[in-house]
Amino acid sequence: MSDNHHYGDQFVGDKFEVHDHGIGKIVHQGPPDQQAAFRELLDAVQALRPRVSGTDRQVVDESLATLQAPQPPEPARLRRALGAVSGVAMMVGQVGAPVVEAVRKVMAALGS
Repeated sequence: MSDNHHYGDQFVGDKFEVHDHGIGKIVHQGPPDQQAAFRELLDAVQALRPRVSGTDRQVVDESLATLQAPQPPEPARLRRALGAVSGVAMMVGQVGAPVVEAVRKVMAALGS
């Protein structure tokens, strides 16, 4: 029995396990791993980059500069970069799907 929602490799919600002599509940309290989510996003964006037009590549590069900055960007700037790269990924169709999913994971990791 489960009260979960499954997103890619992530589970959101509580998990219930039924055994011979009882029921156990595993509560997921921590957010997804932020560093892993960002690594996955950067890898997906790098893979997408050579497959888009020059104009879209410029948007991707600007977003990458924000995402790879040595200091964490302010939340509004990060959100704009995520939106921009996600928009390019959605426009190119199935080839951009890994970027869209990675953006979702980053947003979930950040609690957005």
